[in-house]
Order: sequence, then C-alpha cells, then structure tokens
Amino acid sequence: MSEGTEIRTLAEGDIADWLRACHTGFLRAPSVTEADVALFLEERDLDRVRGAYDGRRWVGTYRSFAQELTVPGGAAVPSCAVSSVTVLPTHRRRGLLSRMLREDLAAAKERGDVVASLIAAEYPIYGRHGFGPATWTTAYDVTTRRAQLDPRYAGPDDGGTVELLDAAEVREIGPALHDRFRRLVPGAVDRSAFRWKTHTGAARFSVDEPWHEPFYAAYRSAAGEPEGLVTYRTKWGDWPGKLSDDELTVTDLIAVTPAAERALWRYLVSFDWITTIHTGHRAPDDLLPLYLGDPRAARVTTHADYLWLRPLDVPRLLEARAYAASGSLVLDVHDPAGLAGGRFLLDAGGPDGTGCTPTDRPADLALSVAELARLCLGDESAVRLAALGVVDEERPGAAARADALLRTSRRPWCPDMF
Repeated sequence: MSEGTEIRTLAEGDIADWLRACHTGFLRAPSVTEADVALFLEERDLDRVRGAYDGRRWVGTYRSFAQELTVPGGAAVPSCAVSSVTVLPTHRRRGLLSRMLREDLAAAKERGDVVASLIAAEYPIYGRHGFGPATWTTAYDVTTRRAQLDPRYAGPDDGGTVELLDAAEVREIGPALHDRFRRLVPGAVDRSAFRWKTHTGAARFSVDEPWHEPFYAAYRSAAGEPEGLVTYRTKWGDWPGKLSDDELTVTDLIAVTPAAERALWRYLVSFDWITTIHTGHRAPDDLLPLYLGDPRAARVTTHADYLWLRPLDVPRLLEARAYAASGSLVLDVHDPAGLAGGRFLLDAGGPDGTGCTPTDRPADLALSVAELARLCLGDESAVRLAALGVVDEERPGAAARADALLRTSRRPWCPDMF
C-alpha cells in the first residue's frame, strides 16, 4: 500500500497534470496543450476519470466509460470500458492499480453494468482482478503477387460498386453502417461520435502521430446501400531495379455482408504497385485467406488475445446471449472480489427462452469469474480449460455439455482499440 496516496476523481483543474502522468505512463512525450484539455473535456465524463495522487503529483491514471458489447445472438449488454490505465515507474507494486480498479468495478456493479471490458497491454496483469481474454485477433501480411487475383479487377461482379470517399462522407455513413456491423459480430463494441472524429482526423491530441489523410472506400450494393467501409494508407517503397514494392496498411475494414467484405478485399489486393498488404487486426477466423486464389499469400504476423471481459452480473450476461442448443448447466462461479460469484442454473434454449438464476443444486462446473469471461462469448472451450486444470468438472461430461451450449460457429471479434 502506498501511504499518503489517495485515489480520487478529477476536477477540471487536474486535467493537464493527469494527462502528463498518463502520457508518461505510456512512454509518450509528457506535453499537454490547452487544446488537449478542451478535447479531453469534449468526450470524457470526469466522474469516471480517476487517478492516484501523492499530494504533489498524479502518479497513476485510470478512466472508464459507457460501452455496449454485442453477445452471441446480437443483443448488446452495458459494459464498463476501462482505459488510460497507468502507474508511474516510481510508484509501481504499491497496489495503486488494484485500488483504482476496485473502486471503479464497485461503481460499475452499482450502476448495473453487466461486464467490464478492456484491451490488455500486458497479459499477466488483469487475470487476478477477474478479467479473462474473451476474443482473439489475427493480423496478416498479404503478398499480392501470390494472391492469384486478376490485377485488372474493375469492380464487384454482383452489381455493387466500390467508391472512394472523403472524411466528411465517412462521418456521414460510417456510424449507421458500423451500428449494423457490430450487432452481427459477438465481441464488437459501439463507437461514439468522438471515435469517428479521431478516425477521420477531425479530433487529434498533440501527442498523437502527425496526421496523414488516409484513403476511404465504401462498397455499395446494387441497390445503392452502403454495406462495407475500409480505411487504408499507402507507403512508397524503394522500387529496387525499378520494380514496385509499395505497401498498403488497412486500419479499419467493416462489412455487413459477405459480398461487401469480399469486394473490398479484392479491391485492395488488385492495386497496381502494391506488393504487400498489412491487414491490421482481423477476426481469428477471418475469411481473408480463403478469398485468395492462394491462401498462403496471407501470412499470419500476429495472433493474440485482444478483448478482455470481467463479468459483473452472471445471470444477465448469460441470459442476454443466444445458444445453438438447448440444455441446462449449473455453474459454481468463484469471485474473490464478491462482485459476481455464486451458483447459477443456466437453462438455455427452452420454450420460455433462456433463464439463469441462483440455485442450490449441485454444480456441474466450478470455475473462477475470469474463466467464465473466457467462455461467455463462445470462443474458448470448457473441455480445454478443464484439461488445463482451471475449470473443475464436478459432473462427468459437464465440460462437453458446456461447449455444446456456449460455443459459437464463428469466433467472436472486437475490431476496436480503446
């Protein structure tokens, strides 16, 4: 415990110093402008921005904000999204993160949030606080010369079109399109209006990298409806021997139909001069390699955990999602923090819908709240976790029954950093 260090929320006069501490914790230049403070106030709720203050300076930072998380079946549950978590190197290992997180999770529980969510910069930190990795991400480098797609590709063959947009047009069509997209993808989260401003360069903090306008392209169906959107940048190579070696980096690609997704990737892969495409974060079972004539042209460069969840209300979390099969399961959930533990009867897919209620029945599976986080969106296997020794099978065959209920045909995916 760090004696004399208080955990408190911010007042307006604290913002500049808090931002300097946050930048320092993330190893960025500790400079803050008046414009940064104004921009911070535009989006942040100061009641949900807190930090550790040692009487002279901020030595830890933390904030959360309201978020909606899509669960299998398309329903959205309220989440407490955690971000901007730092502790200065002079004050590590003193329990400051634990104190900030404990206060915020208690407030989230009181507020009625179903889960807390975050993107973990480092793996070992958050498991002890009840978080577990619920989605994974994969990135590829695509060698276009091996993709075996016609470089003379002139457009989709289904009557749709791909058209270039400017930033204002993206802010016009992007929010509604993304809202359709995120309801189709378990693990996806909503995007605020401020997020669309930062995505298109309309809002930038001084420590952000210099803004270089990207390219934007949209797919429209034959009826003229926007169904896909991609943001990308290009980089000139050295052209050794007068042979092109330019690169293209995708920073965002969303689509609400397979036709739109396929058309946008064909558009990108068919560029003249581009020899390598960096796809950015994609779903762990993304279709991209299979769109190519030679799937080996897409080489995996990253495969890692991404969105971490922390259940706060087990019945509401499990009742919100859909199930591919019907059946029942008794889960004994251990939560040392006392926020979401208990024994619950999940009765999925019955004629009256899904129910999840406290029960005194003997448990089928016993697990920590962090392991439940890994299972709740359908990505992880209870059989695997039982073999690993972190889920206890109290009744033979219970882990396999849990997989039949909980796992999904497509893996969950969160394309957004926050």
